[in-house]
Amino acid sequence: MNSEVSLLCLLLCMTTVVCDRVYVHPFYLFSLNNTKNNSCKELEVREQLVKTFIPISIESSVSEEIQNEEEKKHLGVNFLRDPIHTVGARFYKELRKIHNEDNIIVSPIHIYESLLSFYLGASGNTANELQTLLEFGATSGDPNCTYRIDGRKVLSALRFIINGPFRSRESEGLLFSKLSCLFSAPDVRLSESFVHELVFSDVNFYVRAVDFSNPTQAAKHIEAFVEDKSTPRSKSLLADIDPETSLLLATYTQFKAIVKGASLLKKPQEFWLDSDTVISVPMMRVVGTFEYKCDSNPSLSVVKIPVGKSVFLLLLLPTNISDLATVENQYSLMPSIEWMQKLSARQIQLTLPKVYLKTIYNLQELLAKQNMADVLGKKANLRLLSDMDLNIGKIINQQLFELSPSGTDQIEDPPEENETLKVTLDHPFLLAMYEKESYALLYFGTVRNPLKII
Repeated sequence: MNSEVSLLCLLLCMTTVVCDRVYVHPFYLFSLNNTKNNSCKELEVREQLVKTFIPISIESSVSEEIQNEEEKKHLGVNFLRDPIHTVGARFYKELRKIHNEDNIIVSPIHIYESLLSFYLGASGNTANELQTLLEFGATSGDPNCTYRIDGRKVLSALRFIINGPFRSRESEGLLFSKLSCLFSAPDVRLSESFVHELVFSDVNFYVRAVDFSNPTQAAKHIEAFVEDKSTPRSKSLLADIDPETSLLLATYTQFKAIVKGASLLKKPQEFWLDSDTVISVPMMRVVGTFEYKCDSNPSLSVVKIPVGKSVFLLLLLPTNISDLATVENQYSLMPSIEWMQKLSARQIQLTLPKVYLKTIYNLQELLAKQNMADVLGKKANLRLLSDMDLNIGKIINQQLFELSPSGTDQIEDPPEENETLKVTLDHPFLLAMYEKESYALLYFGTVRNPLKII
């Protein structure tokens, strides 16, 4: 063996020893045309060639059908777990400040989807800022140009996760509905390709023109339109629409999970709001083998419950009510699966309230609270969405989340069994719903008062 070959072998061995961690970059999710010589130039050409159309009026009775391309590839699904977590945590933190004493439910994956929707229409510095917000940090270094991720591929992977629990009969016990509406001012021309990318066969997506110059009348039209689609909605965020609005995106989701084997208790049970205040609430009970652990610092019980074959629920119960905020802080900008580590199977008698949570929020307002109001402000570059200057009034997300027993028969307290661990959620707790394949966070919430709906 000559000296050159020996040196090469030595270097390979050293590399193997040193590189014990491998970072796999999601190259599939980036555009193939990202090169220093052609990326920005080709983007400028694409912006000039965007085909536009004017949506039909919200008052029109004409139905709108857009043919959808079949989803082809779902690479990048696992990579999206951490970005979804981080983006959700960023917005949950701001909602806590607004609803400090209320129940909260957010859907990190649908927040991510809403922001990604505008990324599909963004260009220049706006695309750069949105890409960073979406946790894709690879940029060109030029403030007017960015090495773009392929938004269509990211959206395809994202929707693969969202639809995962509902692709087959395995979704028994899960009910999910979604309505997305893009409302634009009259005469605003929207990109045909942009709208086409947002529409796919599993969701109700509508594009309608609304005259925002009369905010009160515009709110009434939107409320009536949403109500006509049989979607529960809230009027609170439609009360102060900016009359200069040219675009408003609203997404309404409803998720209902039936806890298999659970039955409603015959009598309401005690639920402590704090150390001095107790109320009576409807509760359900289920006995089975679930994964469980009890952590310290803070003292926290974690129970993992399968909900269908593609979704699981984590219930997080601080031993002390005063530790709730500490546990909430564990849902941070640093992605972690700590809650799911060191769980072990136990026979458990689990008693928990029926849960009905509802939260509605404006992502524009929450961006402003993070000093990012300009990201989708009046100066945002949305040339791939429209060939006109746009003023995005609101980006509304509403989530309804419900946990119900599978049985309608009310049960009495079962006989004592020494080998069965009793876990009772009788004071404020947190819940997290995950998609099983990707471990992507679908919903995260805090239950402070099961009887209170905001």
